[in-house]
Amino acid sequence: MSTSGYIHSIDTFGSVDGPGIRYIIFTSGCLMRCQYCHNPDTWKMKDGIEKTTDKLVADIIRYKSYMLNTGGGVTISGGEPLLQPDFVYELINKLHTFNIPVAIDTCGFPNIDNLKHVVDAADLILLDIKSFDPETYKLVTSRELSNTLRFAEYLQQTNKRTWIRFVYVPNLTDAKENIEGLAKYLSTMTNVELVEVLPFHKMGEHKWELLGYDYKLKNTPIPTEKEIEFARDIFKRYGLKVQ
Repeated sequence: MSTSGYIHSIDTFGSVDGPGIRYIIFTSGCLMRCQYCHNPDTWKMKDGIEKTTDKLVADIIRYKSYMLNTGGGVTISGGEPLLQPDFVYELINKLHTFNIPVAIDTCGFPNIDNLKHVVDAADLILLDIKSFDPETYKLVTSRELSNTLRFAEYLQQTNKRTWIRFVYVPNLTDAKENIEGLAKYLSTMTNVELVEVLPFHKMGEHKWELLGYDYKLKNTPIPTEKEIEFARDIFKRYGLKVQ
C-alpha cells in the first residue's frame, strides 16, 4: 500500500526545521490565512503535486547517512501536514522502518481528537503558536486560538517532545503582554524543549502579489535584533530554553 499526498515542494538540505540536517517535505493545504505567510501558494491542497509515500521514502533514504550523522531526520511541514493524516501517518511509519526520525511542523489547528495516532507516531512536534492573545491570534490567522491550545494540552498530557515556534511581528504580535502570556503558559509544560523566536520577514510578499492576494503587512518593518532579544529574554525569564 502506498498512500498519495499533495506536496508543494521539498528541501533535501534543511537546517532550520528541527535538529540537524533535515529532509523537509512541504505539503499543500492549509486552513490558516496568516498575514505573514511566506507560502500562500500552499493554501489550496490540490495545487500541489501528488506523490506516494513509497516514492518519497525511496528518495529520502538516499540522504539517510548525512541526516543521521548530524542528528537530523525528516520534517513534514506545510501548509498544514495534518490535513493529510493518512498520508503523514503512513510516511512516518515507513521512515521508522529505516530508523529515520520524523518531526511534524504544525499550527495545531486541526482537531486533535482525530489526529492523536499521527501525533503519537511523530518523534518531535514543532508547534507554531501565532499569538497567545485570542484577538491577536484571530487577526493574524483568521482562526480561533482554542484549537491550538487544545493541541498543546494533548502534547503535554502525552509528554510529546515539542519545540514551540513564535513569529515576532512588529505592531502585530509584539505586545509584551502577549509574549509574556505565552511564556507563562509554556513554562507549565514539561514537554517543551525549546522556544524559537522567529523574526518576521517579507520573503513571500511577491507570491501574494502574483496570486492577487492583499498583503496587509507591506508597511510593517523587519524587527531589529534588539526587539528579538527583548522577546527571547521574556521566554528565558520563565525558565524556557530559547533558540
